[in-house]
Amino acid sequence: MLRLILSSALLSAPLHAATPLMKEFIGLNGHTVQFKPELYAPAAKMVRDYHPVEWDLGKETSVLPEFPFAKNRVDWSGVYGSWQKHGLTTDACLMFESIPQAEWKNLEPDLKAYGTAFAKEFGPTGARKLVESVEIGNEPGKWSDPDYAKVFKAMAEGVRAGDPKLKIGTCNLTTGKSGDYEKSVACLEGLVPLVDVLTIHSYAQLENWPTWKRSYPEDPALPKYLKDIEALCQWRDQHAKGKPVWITEFGYDSTTKPQETSGDFKQWVGVTDEQQAQWIVRSLLVFSAMPVERAYIYFFNDEDKASLHASAGLTRNWKPKPSFHAVTHLQKTLGDYRFKRVVRNEAGKVRVQEYEHGSTPGKKVWAVWSPTGDGKKVEVSLDGLPGKVFGISTMPLTEGKEPEAGRFKATPTNSLGLEVGGSPVYVMFE
Repeated sequence: MLRLILSSALLSAPLHAATPLMKEFIGLNGHTVQFKPELYAPAAKMVRDYHPVEWDLGKETSVLPEFPFAKNRVDWSGVYGSWQKHGLTTDACLMFESIPQAEWKNLEPDLKAYGTAFAKEFGPTGARKLVESVEIGNEPGKWSDPDYAKVFKAMAEGVRAGDPKLKIGTCNLTTGKSGDYEKSVACLEGLVPLVDVLTIHSYAQLENWPTWKRSYPEDPALPKYLKDIEALCQWRDQHAKGKPVWITEFGYDSTTKPQETSGDFKQWVGVTDEQQAQWIVRSLLVFSAMPVERAYIYFFNDEDKASLHASAGLTRNWKPKPSFHAVTHLQKTLGDYRFKRVVRNEAGKVRVQEYEHGSTPGKKVWAVWSPTGDGKKVEVSLDGLPGKVFGISTMPLTEGKEPEAGRFKATPTNSLGLEVGGSPVYVMFE
């Protein structure tokens, strides 16, 4: 066992300005009529929808739908209305790229008219008041940079005209060159005044094809994950000061199915259900310590397939996975708290973060875990406690009774000995 002492010098990391409450930080990716708000409301209060513009416009892009109905007759007021009834806030990712570029009748006028109509119908001050924000595209990597800039400008101007209160987000961004799934921030040159939110997708990809192997969020060997997010935040500070950054996709695949024996995914490497739960929760905790405003988990449900993005759900065939229980517990434990500071961050040993209650500053929680991927437990000695310990809770993997918190011992000298592993432990202070 390894014992670590938390020095007082590390207890003064600064608080990020305007840090959101965790219930305003944790989001979940859903999908239109498939999403079940009553099932997922305990895990996340914010839902991002993959909204296919093709459903709304069909083949005649110059002819607007009769909102709230799409041309394929989906009733968006019923979809987003049911989400709202369950206390969920909606971010609609308007996937214009679901219509091939050659099939748009008059690209820019059609996009502007669509943006105006959507905002007037669903925006915060519109007829329905059901959608808080929109993103202009998801991963439109097949569109050229100049074409994406045209799309963004036209649709954003339409949204502004329809409802100035409807927040406008970008598609998945990179500070590097555009790729198959992301557009470069260079596309936003001259368009920043139309941007309310910068969005990014980030996965803890340790290897790419053919394994697509992922690792734990704090792994220093990861070539991108946190680095890409940090790079976008730095670009924001230089070129779009004050604009929030949202992580609109991150997650891990875990399946019960055997490895495929042929095809593109025969060497694919997933994670265990326990790892998925631990690494999603720890990602959310790490993200909350970064200058970002929210993070959306990918995905809500899966059908248990051993391939990329096919087993990333919090539920498996609508049955909660360990990750569902772990995220729900995080929401219940820290939902009314906001990140305050990193108490200790020692790579491969221990990480401690402090959260403060939104309306009762004296109430604090320390999230403590071992930032490794091997599942081993360590003993830590926590000094300089911010108050009297009145509870210790460990991240669960099942419904019902929480697991034991491991060995712990409070002392009269304002310190606490605690055993921790890959599942975060939450120490609550009066």
